[in-house]
Amino acid sequence: MRRPSRPLLLAAVVLLALVASGIWYSQRQQAPAARTQTAIPVRVVSVAQQDVPRYASAIGSVLSLHSVEIRPQVEGVLTQVLVKEGQWVKEGDLLATLDDRAIRATLDQARAQLGQSQAQIQVAGVDLKRYRLLATDDGVSKQTLDQQQALVNQLQATVKGNQAAIANAEVQLSYTQIRSPVTGRVGIRNVDPGNLVRTSDTQSLFSVTQIDPIAVEFSLPQQMLPTLQSLLKAPTPAQVEAFMDADGERNPLGTGHLALIDNQISANTGTVRVKAEFDNKDGRLWPGQLVTIRLRTAMDENALVVPPPVVQRGVDGHFVYRLDGDKVTSVPVKVLYQDSGLNIIAGVKPGEKLVLDGQSRLKPGAKVEVATDAPPPAEMADRRSQP
Repeated sequence: MRRPSRPLLLAAVVLLALVASGIWYSQRQQAPAARTQTAIPVRVVSVAQQDVPRYASAIGSVLSLHSVEIRPQVEGVLTQVLVKEGQWVKEGDLLATLDDRAIRATLDQARAQLGQSQAQIQVAGVDLKRYRLLATDDGVSKQTLDQQQALVNQLQATVKGNQAAIANAEVQLSYTQIRSPVTGRVGIRNVDPGNLVRTSDTQSLFSVTQIDPIAVEFSLPQQMLPTLQSLLKAPTPAQVEAFMDADGERNPLGTGHLALIDNQISANTGTVRVKAEFDNKDGRLWPGQLVTIRLRTAMDENALVVPPPVVQRGVDGHFVYRLDGDKVTSVPVKVLYQDSGLNIIAGVKPGEKLVLDGQSRLKPGAKVEVATDAPPPAEMADRRSQP
């Protein structure tokens, strides 16, 4: 077998060297392109500065400030019901009447007895004067004079008893006209006219419930007791809002004020009962209704606020991604207050642009591209500026 010639071997070596050089050169040209960063699309929002109210939320029960079960105070036949179910009545309005004939007869009898006693005492008084004149000349004995004085005293007591009987009959007669003790709304009627009603009946005729103003009772943790006490001492009553929905944002039912704190804390639940009062002219709050309550506990003035998605949690605490040119920087922040709509933070400046969406792909120094559908900074501020 013939061995390859030396020139052929040299040519092969040179060819391999040229191929290797070409490959190395091409990889060197592609390396900068591979290292070029791709911009990550993000949405940003500006740090807003505004006054932010702080709230404490709870589930409350609507209570009437004054609800009365209308019951008879004397026995008798229910002759008339002068109001309809659901009717609004004022304090003092006539609601129903009872048969009063027997009580009127008793009143007339008491008045007649009073007249009889007054006539008797008139005669006894005249006799007493006569006996006193005769007693000066020993015309009658002292025993007769004393007996006549005792008779006059007895008749005077009888007159007072007759007057008391008349007053009692008049009170009983007034009970036959049932008047509303409060201003409110009439409930469902339980007894129809024509029925005999007694004071011992377990069922009332109907109820009258005050609707305006109205109260809401709710419970808060005992840790809030110092805050509640300071709110009660404040010159301006603390604002309380009632909502139909559990999220406390939609369907507002009314705005009231903190009225009182219960005089003890529940040992079983560690909560304190609180009551708020509401003007309820439109009747949107109804006794027995369950509502969501928001109690304003404080007001942070000129607070730096951002939407909750802006704030991220890391190993060392909370941080945000701040937009610096076309790159982002990780900035540690402190969360001072948070709720479902915003976070109050410290560590940034008003107007700085922070990343709102897309943080999962970011790291400090990453190049970003701001999406054009980013929300305007005033949108959040306008939405949350409503207390």
